[in-house]
Amino acid sequence: MKKDKTLLIMAAGIGSRFGGLKQLEKVGPNGEFIIDYSIYDAIRAGFTKVVFIIKEELYEDFKESIGKRIESFIKVDYAFQNDNYIPDRYKSLLKKRLTPLGTAYAILCAKDKVNEPFAVINADDFYGSDAFLKASDYLENIIYNHYGVIGYNIKKTLSPNGVCKRGIMQTSNNKLYQITESKVVSKRNKIIASPINSNNGKEIDDDTLVSMNFLLFSKDIFDILSEELYLFLSLHVKDLDNYEFGIPDVLDTCLKKNIKAIDVINTTSTWYGITYKEDKEIVVKAINEMISDRIYPQNLWIND
Repeated sequence: MKKDKTLLIMAAGIGSRFGGLKQLEKVGPNGEFIIDYSIYDAIRAGFTKVVFIIKEELYEDFKESIGKRIESFIKVDYAFQNDNYIPDRYKSLLKKRLTPLGTAYAILCAKDKVNEPFAVINADDFYGSDAFLKASDYLENIIYNHYGVIGYNIKKTLSPNGVCKRGIMQTSNNKLYQITESKVVSKRNKIIASPINSNNGKEIDDDTLVSMNFLLFSKDIFDILSEELYLFLSLHVKDLDNYEFGIPDVLDTCLKKNIKAIDVINTTSTWYGITYKEDKEIVVKAINEMISDRIYPQNLWIND
């Protein structure tokens, strides 16, 4: 009997660079969002539940725009990105923060909604069917002291329209041994990466593997996130506005402390995303081509 598996979708980002709520940007021929294609691929791969991490004020928009049209195909739930998991002594400090605390905290906010092996993705990233099939297979047989990450070649993930954030991975024998959240840009046929809190950029190879936040966990990640959040807040109490509690940093800590081994699963899928408004045209064209190739139906849900 197949295991239950949850798809956790991080959709609380404010989309500042995009200039709007990019999670609800229509890219399919019948008004489908990128999220729709991810959920469609996840269902075909054997996922049994989807949880959206959103801002509470966006609940009605998400339920009306997405939830209602997929809830007959898969179980749907919602987690709100708020300060419920912030220790009381730090809540007043974080009220002054203008941006979300980070991806690691977003995942922690779903702690009470997930009770089975699960995958994490970004709402505004298109990951491809092969990635979901491999993620589902991995979670079906996930080992107690292992997590997983789907790896993409960096050259297949960049926007021609500006800087992107990527988790730069160093691997050996399909195992991750270091990951660095970085700002990445392509300049004059060179790919330059700089750690998030540094301007010391360096050139990297175009086949470098990166994490696009397609991550594979067992439920015990929530205990690790809780512990690391407290350490993060304690360390940066005087300058919280300058740092993010990012999931790549937590994964790197798991490696350094020898808490978990992290398997890197390569995918043949092509990644697409909307980081800037100008990226939308690229995504729409790619989806239309995949519909022409019968990878997806013309009308995603009616024809399923």
